[in-house]
Amino acid sequence: MSHTILLVDDEERLSDVLTVALEQLGFRVLSARTGKDALRLLETEQVDLLLTDLRMPGMSGRDLLRESKLRLPNLPVVVMTAYSSVKDAVEVIKEGAFDYVGKPFEIDDLETVLKNALRLSDALADNERLRDELVGRYRFDNLVGASPAFRKVIESITEVCESRANVLISGESGTGKEMVARAIHYNSQRRDHPFVAINCAAIPEALLESELFGHVKGAFTGAVANRIGRFAQADRGTLFLDEIGDMPMAIQAKILRVLQERAFEPVGSARTTTVDVRIIAASNKDLRQEVSRGLFREDLYYRLNVFPISLPPLRERIDDIPTLARFFLDSLNTDMGKRIGGFTPEALTAMSRYSWPGNIRELQNCIERAVIVCKGQQIGDGDLPPYLSDAQPADPGNVRFPIDLDEALAGIERDLIVAALNRAEGFQVGAATLLGINERSLWHRIKKYRIQITKRVSGERIAGDLGTNSFTG
Repeated sequence: MSHTILLVDDEERLSDVLTVALEQLGFRVLSARTGKDALRLLETEQVDLLLTDLRMPGMSGRDLLRESKLRLPNLPVVVMTAYSSVKDAVEVIKEGAFDYVGKPFEIDDLETVLKNALRLSDALADNERLRDELVGRYRFDNLVGASPAFRKVIESITEVCESRANVLISGESGTGKEMVARAIHYNSQRRDHPFVAINCAAIPEALLESELFGHVKGAFTGAVANRIGRFAQADRGTLFLDEIGDMPMAIQAKILRVLQERAFEPVGSARTTTVDVRIIAASNKDLRQEVSRGLFREDLYYRLNVFPISLPPLRERIDDIPTLARFFLDSLNTDMGKRIGGFTPEALTAMSRYSWPGNIRELQNCIERAVIVCKGQQIGDGDLPPYLSDAQPADPGNVRFPIDLDEALAGIERDLIVAALNRAEGFQVGAATLLGINERSLWHRIKKYRIQITKRVSGERIAGDLGTNSFTG
């Protein structure tokens, strides 16, 4: 769609010539002879740029500039005049004009100025739109759930938003840790500054320091230019350190120093950089246990754990499943142009009986799949992944106590991974999708439980224990 330019000039002949020239360049042009006429047009028309003469009877171009900025602060203004001087150029730019052209001018030069102004204006408008979308996406009412466990989470977020305290979010993979971190940021006084996220488990140790603190040219092989790190990017905003429990001890010491002194040196540099950053960290590990095992620094743990928030797994929020499912369905209906009305009782029962090892992320993936395959007015249990229908509710009455809870949970997790690998015919990407986790996280679990992946042979399973010939999982 072409941009609309409001041309304001009291010289009728010049105005007509410029209108024709601008229209030939693809612009839509509105014309006004006086500043007051221009202001009336700004009230009724959608204008992308104001191009005005400086010297006009009555309201001058400078007066029009001031008035337009009061009404439309983001509207770019270009001023033109035959009385060109450095003083005039400096004054109008100080007062908010994007640029200044002196008459006579070449139409090519004017086109360049106008396109530069519009390009900047479009970028600012896009940034504002994206910011509004982010703020809308991370409003509290998008944190869905009314169960007692989740109400405690909402209360915690409300309490911590306006503080400067560091936050430590704990919870299983897929419970929405980054969603909570963004909600805290976009409802805090730092909302107008960057939210920068980094997954500490996804970046090799050799590169993590550079990612966090940046580096200077020549600091190491491959450092062909200076690079700004995530801490500097997040200055005055929030840095989200996801899966901080996987951060190497050497980097933990450097993070501790930033928290204590609000300063760091980029890799290869002796220059100290100061930052004002709020840290929100997250982990699916028990960091207190990691400290006792010597795998996480105790002093860093206490620095991060100023305000802890624990996210409950979805299996402890069964009452929230229908509400969450409806929330995802409404969103997907909009995105996919569908009009699915809801869920059958059988579908809701199947979802409520399932343990959701991948938590909210797995539920969202499940609803997305169901929306794609659903042919009726409601999502039925046949539209859900088959493994949901096979799920049986746990029967605590059959458990013989005492038990080793960690070992029991590990056994359940391992069995689910084996089942997902078998259903995905050994493909880890497919299994990770079924479990609602990323492929890297699945790989770590396969290694942890010594699960062997083999090619499918008729009558055989896909996954089993390393060091055995059994493929029964």
